[in-house]
Amino acid sequence: MALLFHIHLCGCFECCIKCLGGIPYASLIATILLYAGVALFCGCGHEALSGTVNILQTYFEMARTAGDTLDVFTMIDIFKYVIYGIAAAFFVYGILLMVEGFFTTGAIKDLYGDFKITTCGRCVSAWFIMLTYLFMLAWLGVTAFTSLPVYMYFNLWTICRNTTLVEGANLCLDLRQFGIVTIGEEKKICTVSENFLRMCESTELNMTFHLFIVALAGAGAAVIAMVHYLMVLSANWAYVKDACRMQKYEDIKSKEEQELHDIHSTRSKERLNAYT
Repeated sequence: MALLFHIHLCGCFECCIKCLGGIPYASLIATILLYAGVALFCGCGHEALSGTVNILQTYFEMARTAGDTLDVFTMIDIFKYVIYGIAAAFFVYGILLMVEGFFTTGAIKDLYGDFKITTCGRCVSAWFIMLTYLFMLAWLGVTAFTSLPVYMYFNLWTICRNTTLVEGANLCLDLRQFGIVTIGEEKKICTVSENFLRMCESTELNMTFHLFIVALAGAGAAVIAMVHYLMVLSANWAYVKDACRMQKYEDIKSKEEQELHDIHSTRSKERLNAYT
């Protein structure tokens, strides 16, 4: 009984080792980093945009324009929908890259036997490399774009900090400097106004500023994940290419051996017929 239990335990251990060997750890790390970056960017970016709307309406006394006019609030709503799309798209894309990593891991061949490297498989690997490279460039653009609100909020936070350090300083922030409002519409707030003092004392400004910083860090993490994916996919492509060459070599070798076997069989039959 103890011997049977020991044999069963050893079999389970070997099965677990084989399953763990089939996990594409490089793709898994890149996927975790991608999901973490996208989650930080989408979650914190969405909340930071909502906080921006409250700040503009409460302290800068801006209101939504009636009709189909494209104002800053409409743009913020568009950015929120873009965030929803980014979250859904990269959730699916991360799963696809994990599946591709599983099917190009050498342990899969041990689990399911030898497999044929098809032209379709090589095309899929090349397509993922190209798509990941384009997504990396897109995330670089998103990172650069996310740095703009961080810069604007840093200026606003600096003005609030300088008013507390320098007594009697009269500093103003004009939204026309950042293109938030049109040139003909004057929306500025100065340190002597009551709205400015209430905004600096509120936690909403500080929270929105730090949410944008975290969203920027999330976008940077997504860029690093895309670079990691490129390295993984390039290694997988090299593996598939080498496996394809080895497969062709094995096919040619098997064909030659079969031809030699046929030749020897034919000569043996001829000698046997000549002897008889």
